[in-house]
Amino acid sequence: MIEKTAETKGSVKVADFLSAGGDRLKLEVQGGTAGLSRLIGEAAINRPGLGLAGFLKYFPEQRIQVIGLAEHAYLDSLSAEERAKRTEAMFATKVPCVVFTRNKRIHPEIVALADKYRVALLRTPLITKHFVNAATIIMENLRAPRQKVQGTMVEIMGIGVMIEGSNGVGKSDTALALVQRGHSLVSDDITALRRDTSGALIASPVKVTQYHMEIRGLGIIHVPSLFGVASVREEKKLDLVVTLCPRGKEPEFADSRSKSNTKTYLGVDVPQVIVTVEPGRDIANVVETAALNMKLLKLGHDAEKELDERLMALLSDGRNAFE
Repeated sequence: MIEKTAETKGSVKVADFLSAGGDRLKLEVQGGTAGLSRLIGEAAINRPGLGLAGFLKYFPEQRIQVIGLAEHAYLDSLSAEERAKRTEAMFATKVPCVVFTRNKRIHPEIVALADKYRVALLRTPLITKHFVNAATIIMENLRAPRQKVQGTMVEIMGIGVMIEGSNGVGKSDTALALVQRGHSLVSDDITALRRDTSGALIASPVKVTQYHMEIRGLGIIHVPSLFGVASVREEKKLDLVVTLCPRGKEPEFADSRSKSNTKTYLGVDVPQVIVTVEPGRDIANVVETAALNMKLLKLGHDAEKELDERLMALLSDGRNAFE
């Protein structure tokens, strides 16, 4: 299996932030379009009250600056000359962009300064706290470590399962059988992973192939058109990796009878199950059972541990465990 190198995005272009969150945040560009290529260095959002008041020591200039109701009222209380002076001092620190919330009117001198200092000037009708919360989540997602891997991702009764293996081993056929049983497709063949702030791996499709599958001998199919909108998911937490291997080609390190194998992505260990593929075996049924077993493990029920404890108890009593 070929894996692409993981990338960690330390900074995000203003244009990328606008592209990712423009619709959700209802953002419109009001000036400083030359500054859309500037980099946002931190996910946190700043309300520059102290900065506008003239105190710029420790000013977080790498963050998105938000002018909310209080900041706008303060700017309104100043003369045009003083307002331009206070705002220019903030723009001179090379902030990435400035957002006015609540659709507040942007003073013409501020628009002129945004163009002069090449600072993107944005406006949204959202109230400030809602914008800050949503924008922070978008920024954290954009800055999250990412990796693309070869594998087909499905959701089985709330468990995110990635089916991997060599070309032609039956990943897509297995996923198709699972979709036919009422489960959901996340991605086919290539899966994009990102690690969120909690350390969980979130799997999503590559946009160009989203909702589609390639089935050998059949070609490309559009999954929601055939099986309904409930047959697909936008993204899902990765809980289990199922590796399909032809008979005799299982990894040397793996024990196909054990759940102790793990696969590591972006520094996160994910439980792995090795499934041997051979004629007549219902692989979709095995994968479904593996997902259900993982669900039981999450609920605290470990069948392997329970059986082991039962056998040890019988042996300790001097009885034949197989009588």
